[in-house]
Amino acid sequence: MTGDRPPPVVTGRSAPVAPDGRPAAALRPGRGGDNRPPRLTWVLLGVLVLAQIGYPLTGGSTRAALTVATVVLGYLLSVGHALLTRGPRTAVALVAVATGGGFAIEALGVATGFPFGSYDYSGELGPKLAGVPLIIPLAWTWMAWPAWLAATRLVRPGVRRIALAAVGLAAWDLFLDPQMVAEGYWRWRDATPALPGLPGIPVSNYLGWLLFGVLMMTLLRPLAGASADRTGPADHPMYALYLWTYFSSVLAHAVFLGLPASALWGAVGMAVAAVPLAVTLAQGHRRQRPPTGRQDGSDQRRVDATT
Repeated sequence: MTGDRPPPVVTGRSAPVAPDGRPAAALRPGRGGDNRPPRLTWVLLGVLVLAQIGYPLTGGSTRAALTVATVVLGYLLSVGHALLTRGPRTAVALVAVATGGGFAIEALGVATGFPFGSYDYSGELGPKLAGVPLIIPLAWTWMAWPAWLAATRLVRPGVRRIALAAVGLAAWDLFLDPQMVAEGYWRWRDATPALPGLPGIPVSNYLGWLLFGVLMMTLLRPLAGASADRTGPADHPMYALYLWTYFSSVLAHAVFLGLPASALWGAVGMAVAAVPLAVTLAQGHRRQRPPTGRQDGSDQRRVDATT
C-alpha cells in the first residue's frame, strides 16, 4: 500500500535562508530561474587574478599596459555580472552612475581641485578626455558593484547599507592611490595634509572618494531597481572579487611593492566590509554543508529543504 512507503529522501544542498528569514529562492538574482553564477564571470575573474599577479613582476610601459588591461577586465566583469544576473536596467544604471558619474567627478576634480584636491594625470594610462584617462571611470565601476553587493549581503536596506557600500568602495583607495602615485600615473600639486606614512596624497582625496561613494550608492538602488536589493548564489564571483582585492592588496603592498604603510591603512580601512563579508560567507557555507549520514547508521543522506 502507498501508505506504507517511507517518505522520499531529498538529496542536494540545504536551501540557504536570508538574514530576514526568507528562503533563498526569494533572493535569487539569476535570470531564467538559474541561481548559479554565470560561467563567464568566473572566467573573467580568473583572467583578472592572473593579470594582477603579473603586476609586481613587470615594470615600465609593460606594467602600465597591464594596469589598463586589469581595469578593463574588472569593468567587463562587474558590468557583465550586473547584466547577466539582474538584466539591462541594473547594468545601465551601474554604467550611468559609476562610469558616467565617475568621469564627471574626475573631470570636475582635474579642472577645479574639488573634491579630491588639485592633481594631474600623466600620459601613461592611455587616451584622455577633459584631462581624465578614459580608464579611470572604469575603475570606479569595477569596484562599485562588488562593494554594493557586499553591503547588500551584510546589512538591511537603508542608510547603513549606503554607508557601508560607500566605505567599502572608498577604502579601496587607501591601496590604489599610494600604488598609482608611486608609479607616477598621477600626482597632487599640494599633498598636505597627508595620512602618516602616505606622503604625496592629501586627506582631501580620501574624503572626496567617500563623498562621491555616498552619492553613487544613494543613486544606484533606485535606478537599478529592486533586484539590486537582493543577493544570492549568483553573486559569489563578486564576493570573491572583493575579498581577493582586499587580501591580495595587503600582501602585494606589504611584500612586493614596498608600500608597508598603505598595506596597513588599506588593511584597516577595507576590513570594515571585507572581514564581515568573509565571516558571513564562511558561516553560510557551514550551514549549507549537508550532513555525512543519518544517525541511525543508514547510508542515506538527509538534507533540509526549504520551500
